[in-house]
Formats: sequence, structure tokens, C-alpha cells
Amino acid sequence: MAFVVVEEGESLESALKRFKRKVQQEAIIKEIKKHSVYLKPGERRRLKEAQARKRMRRRLKREREMEY
Repeated sequence: MAFVVVEEGESLESALKRFKRKVQQEAIIKEIKKHSVYLKPGERRRLKEAQARKRMRRRLKREREMEY
């Protein structure tokens, strides 16, 4: 669970920014979205494979750019 201690003299806006950053780093929102909808095992497998293909395309694109 993410929490932030507000320091004395610190503005609420900066504490809120730190809290948002901490939530994002801990991937809390991503995890909530992941568990909010049920995916059938086949759908989950297809989604995982699609993400793997996307990662591979990105990796190959970066490698090609590094060659030039």
C-alpha cells in the first residue's frame, strides 16, 4: 500500500505529486485494472502472445536503429 508522509512546511500539491509517483512506481493502478475484468484462459494466452510480439518488434526496431 502506497502512502506518503507530509513533511512540515511541505505543500499539499508536492505531497500529492509524490503520492502519485509512488502509486505509479508500485503499479497499483495497473494491477487493479488487470484484476477488474475476468479473462478466459484462451483470451489471456492470446493477449500475452500479442504483448510478446509487440516487445519483440520494439526490440528489433531498436537494434536496427543502433546499427545505423
